[in-house]
Amino acid sequence: MYTYYLYKSTQNVNGKVLLLHKVFLYKHQPLFHALPITLFPSHFRSSSFFQPRPMSTCSQDLAPLLGVNGTGAADYICGKFSDASYAVDNTYLLFSAYLVFSMQLGFAMLCAGSVRAKNTMNIMLTNVLDAATGGLFYYLFGFAFAFGSPSNGFIGRHNFALESIPSSLFDYSNFLYQWAFAIAAAGITSGSIAERTQFVAYLIYSSFLTGFVYPVVSHWFWAADGWASALRTDDFLFGSGVIDFAGSGVVHIVGGVAGLWGALIEGPRIGRFDHSGRSVALRGHSATLVVLGTFMLWFGWYGFNPGSFNKISSFYTSGNYYGQWSAVGRTAVTTTLAGCTAALTTLFGKRILTGHWNVTDVCNGLLGGFAAITSGCSVVEPWAAIICGFVAALVLIGCNKLAEKVKYDDPLEAAQLHGGCGAWGVLFTGLFASEKLVKQVYPDRPAKYGLFMGGGGKLFAAQIIQILVIVGWVSATMGTLFYFLHKFGLLRISVEDEMAGMDLTRHGGLAYVYHDEDESQKNGIQMRKIESFPTPPSV
Repeated sequence: MYTYYLYKSTQNVNGKVLLLHKVFLYKHQPLFHALPITLFPSHFRSSSFFQPRPMSTCSQDLAPLLGVNGTGAADYICGKFSDASYAVDNTYLLFSAYLVFSMQLGFAMLCAGSVRAKNTMNIMLTNVLDAATGGLFYYLFGFAFAFGSPSNGFIGRHNFALESIPSSLFDYSNFLYQWAFAIAAAGITSGSIAERTQFVAYLIYSSFLTGFVYPVVSHWFWAADGWASALRTDDFLFGSGVIDFAGSGVVHIVGGVAGLWGALIEGPRIGRFDHSGRSVALRGHSATLVVLGTFMLWFGWYGFNPGSFNKISSFYTSGNYYGQWSAVGRTAVTTTLAGCTAALTTLFGKRILTGHWNVTDVCNGLLGGFAAITSGCSVVEPWAAIICGFVAALVLIGCNKLAEKVKYDDPLEAAQLHGGCGAWGVLFTGLFASEKLVKQVYPDRPAKYGLFMGGGGKLFAAQIIQILVIVGWVSATMGTLFYFLHKFGLLRISVEDEMAGMDLTRHGGLAYVYHDEDESQKNGIQMRKIESFPTPPSV
């Protein structure tokens, strides 16, 4: 049986053409060589060569170039390139999922450093259980509600417990990646209600958020049949659809608003505001952990934003040197610039307001810039990302000032950071999305782009609708859940437990073991006796 192969020769002197030689093999031995085929560079740019395209189109383009009876060879070659493309894209998505999951470590360290030492074990355990509980409920229900297709515009209806996966639409890597996003939203909420929430309340809200509330929102804006998705084939919201590429709205506003309602219903921590209503700082016990957590989140954000392309091997029509890998790199750059700008703006802004260079504030400002750029990271130019980060820092500072005035207590500033900066990021996309980049990232979508970029107001209007419906949906679901938890006495711990710290009262002991003056006082009589009568040295 004969097997048909191609291999590429070197370029000629002027570099204008490539030669492909057709070789017939029998039992891995060459029988004869056919005449070389001359391919001009335009073939590689405009046809399907080495691009992930449908098998039939690739074969039809390649077969005429192979001469008589070239259809079989074309099918074989295109099939191999298609297989390689799927493998590369799934590997890329898996790697991105691992990066996003590593953000859970960042959340854990950031939360641990931002609370007092007596609640360290409690907050770290809740971060672990956000991932574990979210994994089970997102597997059973969440992924189906979010992406189960075909479905209606409100909620998915198929693929419960990953039934019929892998398929032509999804592989296991898609589930893993989306699960990492779901538990990120739950992690945001846990920060807002830290240091005063019963453990059972964490389990209940985390299950409900990752299994139902968050998946419905992600279906609206990320599924191909979601009512406001930019990935629809027709009937776009305002003729545009919402552009929320990596989730300033879907992830950050959802987590921020859920945390807002939890913290409002619980009320502030004991001692957060004095009798006259003035704010009293209850500082976290470890700036070191805060900085470590921030860098881990920064690292993971390179999977969060660039990874949201889901694939990397696609070519664009402008040439084989410029493809989706370039868009992935640009997205990483815009993410970096927004975060860096927000960090520096917060640094100098807080210096002016307080007179101090505060590392915790800078870390929060950096994360606020990341939360804001997440919506438009793929469709804005790098210079616009600097504007995004600058305004995000001002939004965060303003939200924190407002929180103090209304006596709202959020130990990690999670609602202000993720909710406030996330909302700004959604609006920013409606203002600064580039026509060229929108067409690249959403090629099948109507060409609606940023208001300030000459694209009119339809995209901006769609972005406003996204903020309103997310706030309404999360308020109706998570607000109601926290209210009933409060009514049934399942939300807040007792005053005694809060004063002593949950590590001691709920988790069997403190996170840190100290051997200092407290231990000396505990065994003071014995210590003094030993010091008074030392053992004489042996002769």
